[in-house]
Amino acid sequence: MKYFKIFFLLLVIAVQSSCLSADEDPVTVSPMTGATVDPAVGGATQPNQIWIDLSDIDPVTKKLKQKSNLRTDWDLGFYSGDEFRVIINGSIAMAVAKVPNATDINSVKTANVSSLMGSVMVGTFTEANMQYVDNPNGNFLVQTTGISEIKVNDSENAIYLVNMGKTIPTGTVASGSTSLSGDSRGWKKIQILRHPNGYKLKYANLDDSQYKEYLVTKNTEYNFSFFNLQKEIPVEIQPAKSKWDIAFTTFTNEVFTAPNQSAGSYFYADFIISNTLNGVGVYQIDVPSGQSMDQAYGAFQLNNIEASKFIFNDHRALGDKWRTTTGTNGAQVYTNRFFILKDAEGFYFKLRFNGMTSSSGERGFPSFEFEPL
Repeated sequence: MKYFKIFFLLLVIAVQSSCLSADEDPVTVSPMTGATVDPAVGGATQPNQIWIDLSDIDPVTKKLKQKSNLRTDWDLGFYSGDEFRVIINGSIAMAVAKVPNATDINSVKTANVSSLMGSVMVGTFTEANMQYVDNPNGNFLVQTTGISEIKVNDSENAIYLVNMGKTIPTGTVASGSTSLSGDSRGWKKIQILRHPNGYKLKYANLDDSQYKEYLVTKNTEYNFSFFNLQKEIPVEIQPAKSKWDIAFTTFTNEVFTAPNQSAGSYFYADFIISNTLNGVGVYQIDVPSGQSMDQAYGAFQLNNIEASKFIFNDHRALGDKWRTTTGTNGAQVYTNRFFILKDAEGFYFKLRFNGMTSSSGERGFPSFEFEPL
């Protein structure tokens, strides 16, 4: 049970108890406080995805709990809702493309797809390559890119060429920089069909002559069920859908060279997504002219919230807006803004970011503080 739920239950009990007798002293309940959080992203190669629930504070340590996984731990995410949708792992720059005119996965070989392999990747700086990645705003249920909706009729489900993205690099990284992309993880071919209460995944190495199968059962406690194609095993990645609000991750986004001029997909460091799929919303507060961050952040209260400003339909509402890498001082957090978050249970929080580097200047050490409103 969440910390806040426990708190409010105790509050109700305390109020009820204080009303039992006019002679009894009132019960004092300690006020809720926020916390400072150092998400364990892992340094300049940013190997870890970190999932955080702002109301899940350990009652003993008083620290916010963090769920962590290597970003190479998964490849495909199978949606657990009513629709039949599958996402790819944008945190390792994966990409997919339908194999033209293919009907038999076993017959697809390198020779059939060699003309695609130079295009099906992240970071080619062509607008056309957006078709090979998931919609960056997170609205995968209506996307026309990436993997299409899984159809009832098996023959309508395409065979896909899968660029497995990049490994987590090793070696020294210059101070203030990041290194996100190691060696190529190679290629796979897949086909996904519907299965009672789930999916049937067919998969193989590109030149294999016989595919393998795995059946995925939907679990409605989670947004997705995840699968690792290299290890051929299911994996637990995200917490239960009601157990996370934001996640620190690398990210495949869309980049622009000018307003409305897309340069296609691009791989981002130091990124934060919000759990819009479970109703989490975020918006930005700009520090007013003439005020310091401390003044504006400290003065902001629940009655200052403007509900119409919450962004519930784009999981990049926080995204990269908390930091800059192009200022005169290099990578640093913005000191002229903070953020308001509403979680799925209707609780409100304010967040501000205090750092993104270690004491020696290494990227991948974010720090933020938050306070319930």
